[in-house]
Amino acid sequence: MKTVEKIKQPIYQEMKQFEQSFYRSMKSNVSLLDRIVYFIVNRKGKQMRPMLTLLTAKMMGNGQINDRTYLGASVVELIHTATLVHDDVIDNSQIRRNFYSLNALWKNKIAVLVGDYLLSRGILSCTETKNFDLLDTISTAMKEMAEGELLQLEKSRTFNIQEGDYYQIIRQKTAALLSACCAMGALSVHAKEKDVKLMQAFGINVGMSFQIKDDLFDYGPRKIGKPRGIDIREKKMTLPLIYTISNASKKNKKWLIHAIKNHSKKPKVVKQIIQLVKESGGIQYTIKKMNQYRDEAENILMTYPKNKYRDALELMLHYVIDRRF
Repeated sequence: MKTVEKIKQPIYQEMKQFEQSFYRSMKSNVSLLDRIVYFIVNRKGKQMRPMLTLLTAKMMGNGQINDRTYLGASVVELIHTATLVHDDVIDNSQIRRNFYSLNALWKNKIAVLVGDYLLSRGILSCTETKNFDLLDTISTAMKEMAEGELLQLEKSRTFNIQEGDYYQIIRQKTAALLSACCAMGALSVHAKEKDVKLMQAFGINVGMSFQIKDDLFDYGPRKIGKPRGIDIREKKMTLPLIYTISNASKKNKKWLIHAIKNHSKKPKVVKQIIQLVKESGGIQYTIKKMNQYRDEAENILMTYPKNKYRDALELMLHYVIDRRF
């Protein structure tokens, strides 16, 4: 059995019910929109975010969940899907999950409007049911995600990203939504404030590990993960590169910055940059940092009694850093 299926096992029936709830939350009277929604639903990803929400709620609620839990899981997946649609437009990506992206099939204008629709449905799902605590949590995450994207763009223009900047960017861009998933799961079953905060911290650490692992794929074997060297070609300053530049000799630092600024599209230059990062210890340092976040998340999890839901969350945590894509 694949790891993702093992993670889903304790919430197998709940995930089926979530999928129905998620589809209902996107329904519209506009036929074009309904066709696009059907397209989105049939090309679902791993559904890591709703799984986090459901598993957290199950662990906090002694195995019991409610309509608020399904609402929380649907909202986080709506927001996540909307951000993917918008990201594909911004990056002009033609492929998503080994199939044509939404903007490749329906063009940018429709894709942006669909992304806006999904964001509004996520917010309305909370206001219509008067679940304002869930609304506050997801709205805060949305604000953080936008700020993180803009901070990355600002810093990337000058190539002036320090290690602390990198952690702030990925905490806002990626970890904020995973933190919201766990918080909404805990809130949905009326967990104590202390437990909500602990699960928020758990989600942050899972998200940090997840993004650092994603950034490591840039330096891995060609057939694993995303295409090798894509971050370098797009001039994204990730931790392996930041560490290498910070610790490079004056000569190598000058060459690296010049190469990234002016020659990052050239395969030969990308290969040289990857080799220099590896030789400098950038990969080992990044793995060490990723494992530190994993350990922090695990320490939080171990404060709760052992059960199949905690076990599934622990399995997900290890999957995040062991995955091959």
